[in-house]
Amino acid sequence: MHFALITPSHNRRQYLPEAIASVQASISAPLDFSREHLIYENGSTDGSSEWLQEAASQPAQALRFWSHPEKVRAGLARNRLIEQTQADAWLVPLDDDDILLQRCLYHYAALIEQHPRQPWFVADFLRMDQDRRYLPNEDYYAWRFETPLAMLQAIFKAEHFIQGNVCYSRALFDKVGGYDEELPMAEDLDLYVRFLLAGHLPVISPHISHLHRFHSSNISIGVDAGEHGEDLRVIYDKYATQLQQLGVERPG
Repeated sequence: MHFALITPSHNRRQYLPEAIASVQASISAPLDFSREHLIYENGSTDGSSEWLQEAASQPAQALRFWSHPEKVRAGLARNRLIEQTQADAWLVPLDDDDILLQRCLYHYAALIEQHPRQPWFVADFLRMDQDRRYLPNEDYYAWRFETPLAMLQAIFKAEHFIQGNVCYSRALFDKVGGYDEELPMAEDLDLYVRFLLAGHLPVISPHISHLHRFHSSNISIGVDAGEHGEDLRVIYDKYATQLQQLGVERPG
């Protein structure tokens, strides 16, 4: 079993070392799996590329990175990284300012063994501020749904969302066509909607996957309910025919 951690990065020299160190600290025992961390550094002006060159040269890091001179959208960056993974890899997105918990991959691996026919998994995560202080009352908790349709209905009613707390197979990613490289926001939710439309309901894991950092330069800062609703309408309209046939209503 092999995990590939997928991290687009832009001007995160301040936080990137902690994100990378958290992946390196992963503990697999007593299970047997491998992991690597792939980073697509794009358009950074803060020394990220130079620091990554030094970090990737260290022995036993299992770290690979690519530098692109211009800033690109997250969907394109993720697709370029996933192209470099092996066909049977399990993919785990990780933002460049977040921290993976040591046993996250272990718990995903245990679930994969327990559910060999399931192609994706969802966990809970915790939120912290820029100084790694826990933010009470801001936890993310995954819901358990009985059917893909029920989950789609909750998503488009803005009752539920998924944000970087997943593990899915490269095979499923290839089946649904990867990330939409044109979407400026919510390209991850768009991908998960296609997982559901393909009939795949995620297995809910009881573990905590990562610590999600809230700070003043988060790309999601300022995204209120209205803007989230607009993102949902953009995604809905892409798949309107399928969603209408299922009875899923367009967000108002």
